Amino acid sequence: MNTTSPSPLHSRERALVLGGGGSTGNAWLIGVVAGLFDARLDVTEADLTIGTSAGSTAAAQITGAPPAELLAAILDAVPQQRSAPAGPGRAPLRPVVNHLERINKIIAEAQDVADMRRRMGAAALEMDAASDGSWSTQWRDTVSARLPRQDWPERAVLITAVDARSGEPVVFDRGSGVGLADAVAASCSSGLPYRIRDGRYIDGGYRSNADNADLAAGYGRVLVLSPFGGKSLQPLEWGTHLATQVDELRAGGSRVETIFPDAHSEHMFGANAMDLSLRPSAARAGYEQGKSLAGQLTGFWS
Repeated sequence: MNTTSPSPLHSRERALVLGGGGSTGNAWLIGVVAGLFDARLDVTEADLTIGTSAGSTAAAQITGAPPAELLAAILDAVPQQRSAPAGPGRAPLRPVVNHLERINKIIAEAQDVADMRRRMGAAALEMDAASDGSWSTQWRDTVSARLPRQDWPERAVLITAVDARSGEPVVFDRGSGVGLADAVAASCSSGLPYRIRDGRYIDGGYRSNADNADLAAGYGRVLVLSPFGGKSLQPLEWGTHLATQVDELRAGGSRVETIFPDAHSEHMFGANAMDLSLRPSAARAGYEQGKSLAGQLTGFWS
């Protein structure tokens, strides 16, 4: 882990970035935060928390309940299968591999990240037109049940998404006029678009990358937890990779630390990111990482 000297102007402000990574990514994030907490490093006290996709769920969770409680809920949950059959009014759950193939095709055809977002939005709207329109309500119920509280926390939290119609990036916060559960549901919508009033929104990971660490610009200390290990499907020349954003943050005076899953747990992410049966293992792996890294991060964070 590398750090640079911060600008004195921002040295007291801390940002926590929680990246996307599917169901296993969410469990790993909770595990890392809980491990750090048990080792006496409380990152839930960040001045700003940025959540994308699965990280948006984690952001809402850690600002609403103690890390140990969230971790226990994952470890004590009844074992689940990877997916459930489609029901009335629900779009069939497609294999993750097919989903990745669709994303790769859109990226290959896009000219830049803005064009990619527009194409992703158009594809989502096309699927939405073929549905019965009930998915958003069902998805909101699912997301809402995962959150320990339904109101925005007092501490600053940013939740990322993309406007499916325009392709423009969207960032929700407590002043956006959108409920916390709606913001998280939008940020986690990687297939069909999520409806908020007249708007349609897709996954925040399409904004730039699965982490969106650039939103922490101006903060003296930035800790990035990235379930996908900073990996991106987008071309390097687009300038959206996490490594590029970290370099830009450091150039602006921020000290930045990143935590990626250990090599022995990488199989739980990527194509296996939606495998619910792997959540306990991902959470345990994250917890052990958090505990082992707390000593190295205490001086940085505190």
